[in-house]
Amino acid sequence: MAEKETTLGTLPKRDGNSGGLAALIKKSAIEKMGPEDHVLVWPNLVYLELISILAATAFLLFLSIISPAPLEELASSDTTPNPTKAPWYFLGLQELLVYFDPWLAGVVLPSLIIVGLVLLPYIDPNPRGKGYYTFSERKFAVLGFIFGLGLWYILIVVGVWFRGLDWSWYWPWDNPHEHKAITGGLIDLEVIFQKTLGLSATPLVTLGRYGITIANLLTWVLFLGYYAVGFGVPFIFMRKFYNSLGFVRYNLMMFLFLSMVGVPLKIYLRLLAGVKYVLVTPWFKI
Repeated sequence: MAEKETTLGTLPKRDGNSGGLAALIKKSAIEKMGPEDHVLVWPNLVYLELISILAATAFLLFLSIISPAPLEELASSDTTPNPTKAPWYFLGLQELLVYFDPWLAGVVLPSLIIVGLVLLPYIDPNPRGKGYYTFSERKFAVLGFIFGLGLWYILIVVGVWFRGLDWSWYWPWDNPHEHKAITGGLIDLEVIFQKTLGLSATPLVTLGRYGITIANLLTWVLFLGYYAVGFGVPFIFMRKFYNSLGFVRYNLMMFLFLSMVGVPLKIYLRLLAGVKYVLVTPWFKI
């Protein structure tokens, strides 16, 4: 293979038939790049990574010295802290417990995050962005990741600075030592439908301990309709997107994406519309 001497050392010269990683890179990007645009992993990249690690470690040590961790006094069996907060990195999870069933917020949603991250390389077959950074060629992937990561950090920020006594919402100008009065109340969407539309609370069908009313059916229609519209709209109007993924990948990606988007929607309904649960069954509540 032909070679070329550069300031970084000897680099193999690309002749357009190199295949491998080069085949994954956008053609226009390849045409614009020459051997002088490449950097060797060793020692150039490894040195930079090592220096970055040392710099980050030194910065964290400096922060820990000037601003120690806010440790509290030893736990006492006579006093229960109010509020009891988890470590900051778990506060997003603790905040989710406000809006969802414990098993849903503590088991299902974190599991979906882990499973989604594991499956992501297999779901997304787009080779663009491998080996180089690009936003224009990976808008959906980049924005989707930023949305999910940003949502998690927003929940942590809420848990750290906006939750006070009794895990009530406290603005920065509220007195953190004064209990907030309980006003209004949260109502299940099913009850809202019953009162607003004058629907009967008598079950149409009873399956064991599950009494299905008309209002309950409406909540099922709303819940399943959210996923049906979310699956259907890209399938109808973005057929190229569907064809690029295939049936299995498309459904997995849309399920994970719609579930992620559904989390802030549920939070919005609870905080601003007073909806406690969108869907209520004897086994789970959403």
